[in-house]
Amino acid sequence: MEGVYVKVVRQGRDTLVAVCDAEILGKTLEGGRVPFTVSERFYKGTLCDLAEALEAMGKASIVNMVGKRIVAAAIEGNLVQEAGVIYIGDVPHAQMVHL
Repeated sequence: MEGVYVKVVRQGRDTLVAVCDAEILGKTLEGGRVPFTVSERFYKGTLCDLAEALEAMGKASIVNMVGKRIVAAAIEGNLVQEAGVIYIGDVPHAQMVHL
């Protein structure tokens, strides 16, 4: 599946956007200090394409993203820097905060 799941949560003035590549939703990633579960409760929202996800991320105050496609798209779109990406095994994870 080529899409990504995008979940938007609004709390007061802040907007959290959680995004993950569709094929890793619900999986537990190994290879980091601790296993990382791509939780359906946290990440499962609307199935979108990358353009829709990037648009939602651009409006967020906090973004949490995991997956090769979404992190690469965020780097290409200058939303995050490659130096700020961590890897859980071979799967990239990044966060961003707009102050």
